[in-house]
Amino acid sequence: MRIASKRVLASFILSGLSVATVQAQWAAAVKTQINQKTESLEKKVVAWRRDFHQNPELGNREFQTAAKVAAHLKALGMEVQVGVAKTGVVGILKGGKPGPVVALRADMDGLPVPERVDVPFKSQVTTEYNGQKTGVMHACGHDTHVAMLMGAAEALASVKSELRGTVKFIFQPAEEGAPEGEEGGAKLMVKEGVLENPKVDAIFGLHINSMTEVGTIKYRPGATMAAVDQYAIKIRGKQTHGANPWAGVDPIVTASQVVMGLQTIVSRNLSITDNPAVVTVGAIHGGIRQNIIPEEVNMIGTIRSFSPEHQATIHRRINEIATNIAESAGAKAEVKVDIMYPVTYNDPKLTDQMIPTLEALAGKNNVQITPAQTGAEDFSFFQQKVPGFFYFLGGMPKGKKITEAAPHHTPDFYIDEGGFVLGMKTLCHLTVDYMEQKK
Repeated sequence: MRIASKRVLASFILSGLSVATVQAQWAAAVKTQINQKTESLEKKVVAWRRDFHQNPELGNREFQTAAKVAAHLKALGMEVQVGVAKTGVVGILKGGKPGPVVALRADMDGLPVPERVDVPFKSQVTTEYNGQKTGVMHACGHDTHVAMLMGAAEALASVKSELRGTVKFIFQPAEEGAPEGEEGGAKLMVKEGVLENPKVDAIFGLHINSMTEVGTIKYRPGATMAAVDQYAIKIRGKQTHGANPWAGVDPIVTASQVVMGLQTIVSRNLSITDNPAVVTVGAIHGGIRQNIIPEEVNMIGTIRSFSPEHQATIHRRINEIATNIAESAGAKAEVKVDIMYPVTYNDPKLTDQMIPTLEALAGKNNVQITPAQTGAEDFSFFQQKVPGFFYFLGGMPKGKKITEAAPHHTPDFYIDEGGFVLGMKTLCHLTVDYMEQKK
């Protein structure tokens, strides 16, 4: 099917059709071509995904993945940038007509998780992570994101001459976090100018979900995923024999009181009817023998919040609680809080604008508002700079109970590949409809 030329479009307008009608007809025609293309790409995308799944790579080490992505984008005739934020790849597709710049993003990194799922393309990769030998697995579905965006890139390239704007394909490393001592992820991509030259007007991203049925799409306007921070507390006491605790200052007892004190932050200091929050103690280390009260105890944990006000309150109260409890015991506390990812915030206006696109593809009943998620996403760094929309694509087999589906970041994580075509279509249709509406 050939898209109407400028001469034909002009004739439509002269025949009495409004510009808006002509624009809508253009978008519909382009999307028809895209649908045909994405459906023809399904087997290819599944094969890509299985290859990535079988050969996962950790953050800032996605060398093979990046090379395959770059080769594909170059074969499509795009301008390609490599080595962005360590191993990131960016492809630029310039449409045949002027218009906005739309960015589409996929993350590429796997996790230090050994795979238990019995599939022919099971990961057997092992590596060393934080000094420990571990398996490596795509336990969060980033392999599916890469494959679907590669498919979307091929579909949009097939209608390049008719696109009313430019598409920037962002393949991002280290979404799960860079190795200790390194920068990485979306934050570094933004720092290196990925949203400039050409300047991005809007960005879209999806995340597969193992506990949402294939064919279903979930989203949330505004605060969608939590800001994440991490903290470390060092309690310094006075070492003594375990038989003579009165001769020292016990940092283990003090740390125990701090743990209980931290639990009051969410329950007593935050208006949780406005937004949820989480303060978790993830690890406590102290002591070496049963009969020695040690000199110090170290604690680490994570914070999740959905507003700057709650985030600031939590940071302040962690410091106050740890410092004052330690002082009351005759010990000292050192508190360090590191700000990690901001809130994943879906621009409300952009979200409202694009939901009809998803409903047209998946069916209105299959596009659902989801509660706020206490997981975090560094897609949020892109959204801090430009309007962005992040949504969740179903990857659970139809008919399966949610209670039977393995969560993300676990060895049994599993994705049904039947939703990949819908994923590709959403990325492409959002792009075309945004270009049509941004005219």
